[in-house]
Amino acid sequence: KQFLSGIFITIVMTGLDQDMMQKNLSCKSLREAQKNMYVYGFAFTPVNFLFLSLGILLLTLAAQQQIELPVLSDDILPMFCTSGLLVFFTIGIIAAAFSSADSALTALTTSFCVDILGIEKEEAKQAKRTRLKVHLVISVLFAIIILIFKAVNSRSVIDAIYMIASYTYGPLLGLFLFGLFTRKQPADRWVPYICVTAPLACFTLDYVAKQYAGYTFGYEMLMINGLITFVGLWISSRFRLQHS
Repeated sequence: KQFLSGIFITIVMTGLDQDMMQKNLSCKSLREAQKNMYVYGFAFTPVNFLFLSLGILLLTLAAQQQIELPVLSDDILPMFCTSGLLVFFTIGIIAAAFSSADSALTALTTSFCVDILGIEKEEAKQAKRTRLKVHLVISVLFAIIILIFKAVNSRSVIDAIYMIASYTYGPLLGLFLFGLFTRKQPADRWVPYICVTAPLACFTLDYVAKQYAGYTFGYEMLMINGLITFVGLWISSRFRLQHS
């Protein structure tokens, strides 16, 4: 189940993420986009190998030096780096994180300003002031969410991200599969309710399974979430045909 879950997590977090796929969407032709995806995929191989090797070497060093490791695996690298390279480590972390954070902030600011506030109807100066205010508010919300996440999270960051993705990306996966493999037309007014109901149903299923069967769902929740969304869209399309 971990292997299959990994496949679908890669599909939703990379293939269905416009921020990740924008470089492919900007290619001149389908063939160039396909070539870019292959190059992009293979380029990650040595990088991932280096990070995995670093992790193995750090664990080996800790075992040889009889160093007690932190409970959370996220704290292992900072523990080694704080021994004398704290400033350089902090600069490196900020540089690595900002490359993703700036694009996310820009995307959220643009989406909120255009889709909700409709600033394209405003004058240029007023629209600029609105964008700056929205960007500042979203940045503050980002900081608050990170602090809350740090306070309540009891697992590693990567594990928590994948579990959250199982709930948030599930409806997106269901929508993608429904549009790709069927020619049915779901009832538009039902779609938002289906996409909200599916994660709630998955959360309830996880709670019931844990309480009464002792089973804890892992990343496979993404596939179940997408399946519930797919079934809900299919049912809505049937009702749409009956009432058309």
